[in-house]
Amino acid sequence: MVIPDITQLPGWFYFAFLFATGCCVGSFLNVVIYRLPLGRSLVTPGSACPSCGRHIWFYDNIPLLSWIMLGGKCRYCKKRISVRYFFIELLTGLMFIGFFAMFFYSDLRQGIPEFWQGGWLVYAVTVVMMAALIAASAIDFERQIIPLSICWFVTFFGFFASALAPSIIDPAAITQYVIFPTTDDIIIRKASTIATLSAGAGVGLLISLMLIWSGLLKRSYDIDEEKEVSVHAGHIDPETESQFNDRLEMLKEILFLLPIILGAIAALLMVKYDYRVGAWWHGVIQKPQVAGLLGSMWGYFIGAGIVWLMRIFGTLAFGREAMGLGDVHLMGAVGTITGSLIVVSAFFIAPFFGLAWALVQMFFKKTRQIPYGPFLSLGVLVGIIQHDRILAYLVSIFYPQI
Repeated sequence: MVIPDITQLPGWFYFAFLFATGCCVGSFLNVVIYRLPLGRSLVTPGSACPSCGRHIWFYDNIPLLSWIMLGGKCRYCKKRISVRYFFIELLTGLMFIGFFAMFFYSDLRQGIPEFWQGGWLVYAVTVVMMAALIAASAIDFERQIIPLSICWFVTFFGFFASALAPSIIDPAAITQYVIFPTTDDIIIRKASTIATLSAGAGVGLLISLMLIWSGLLKRSYDIDEEKEVSVHAGHIDPETESQFNDRLEMLKEILFLLPIILGAIAALLMVKYDYRVGAWWHGVIQKPQVAGLLGSMWGYFIGAGIVWLMRIFGTLAFGREAMGLGDVHLMGAVGTITGSLIVVSAFFIAPFFGLAWALVQMFFKKTRQIPYGPFLSLGVLVGIIQHDRILAYLVSIFYPQI
């Protein structure tokens, strides 16, 4: 039996396979969107109709096709099945083939190796992040929350992938084309400083988390877990239940951030003024894997930090909570994969989508407001597509002599 060489298969096969895979992933995302805010298991029990509770058999659970064949209705109770299920599956499938075409069949992104020569890692990390953004945006749209578990999954996945990347892709290409986060890319060029700040901030974050776990530092907007699930499930109106002093809650968050800031400063001073520590540290950060991990951490702190600053300043200025902590964690997670430059660009692109939405609302005289998560996700999408143009623009500003 001759086993075919998968590297020689025609392009249409990859597109068909990835589209089908994406639709299946979209089907799973629908489970995440429905169950995760309710605190239910994503694995058991099996899929069931939300209206009558009848088990959905595999032949009624085929992505896209089953929804069309059933006319968007449950086979048993004939109640409508939200078009969201079909839309998420289709969107995820198109996303899977869209990024494949962009990375390997277009000139939008330079420097990415061929798929089987390391490009698969770039592709996998991107579609995993975007799938998570689809789920987070849908949940945020429906329930005005972003589950932190989604953000944490992307964050640790980004750390792992960024540290792994130099072992699979030429580190010089990663640095030149900013394929993955690194402490020494073509814009920052301050490898030692960025690496030191990232490590110090990471230690400070661990200290802040230990203070939270020990009870010495209180969480902002702290409610018990049972009530939090009830709010997310829609059983309790979060507006009527929230009796917090928003400005006071921001002070708690500032206290949480202080060890992070002080840790970054302390690390910088230690490396600068202690020769032995500085010499050892400069040797450590020369390793591409360490530079990748610390670059990913820098992206996390910049992505989370810029949103957190807006949240704190906005709340202190207007006396009511501005943006959500879910947005903070979401952009931090994105930063671990895109790096600091693209995540900041995405943050400034997002308001244009918000403005467009506001204009549509005014035109149709609707008053429905949606959270900022979907706008941030669209900003990230544009940032990834325009990655090379954004970097070229920044280079022309900071290094016009090149």
